[in-house]
Amino acid sequence: MTEELIMSGADIVKVGIGPGSVCTTRKQTGVGYPQLSAVLECADAAHGLGGRIISDGGCTCPGDLSKAFGGGADFVMLGGMLAGHDESGGALEEKPAGSGNFFKVFYGMSSDTAMKKHAGGVAEYRSSEGKTVTVPYRGPISLTLNDICGGIRSTCTYVGAKEIRELSKRTTFIRVSMQLNSIFSQSQGVDTKGNEVAEHIAKKHKTV
Repeated sequence: MTEELIMSGADIVKVGIGPGSVCTTRKQTGVGYPQLSAVLECADAAHGLGGRIISDGGCTCPGDLSKAFGGGADFVMLGGMLAGHDESGGALEEKPAGSGNFFKVFYGMSSDTAMKKHAGGVAEYRSSEGKTVTVPYRGPISLTLNDICGGIRSTCTYVGAKEIRELSKRTTFIRVSMQLNSIFSQSQGVDTKGNEVAEHIAKKHKTV
């Protein structure tokens, strides 16, 4: 399919069926493909014809972006990782009122919420394929972007890549049964980024 699209005139092909945090396509339709496998296969097809691909969905941490670039993606789309910030859409809500806990609404573009807002509702012949959720307020997006960029920069130093486009040439993927050592949970460790967000909330809403 990637080859057909590029040969038909597409410059960039978006790759991803169902890996997003607010996507329910796999549940509703049974259709999907493991994201990294999709990126690896579609990147080979696209680059052989001078095309490009965008990896769409499935990233939960900076390392996932590095893996997408390592798999051959030229661009990476993010939804859940960027939700809940000052720059994100949606109003800031305090739940429950007076608690000091703030949230923003985040929804998939095939959700009931999105289709009611942009298309007048879900068409009778299909179903919603997305969720609507509330995510904790996370402050300015610069904190998250710095974290993402810092992770990718470190990836490049570990594998010997001078720039992002070299990652696919410096990367070897190995299947493992456990990627992370979770002996200490986040609550037991030191989360400096979370402290920065808390300080930002306190300053913005004068709750200190």
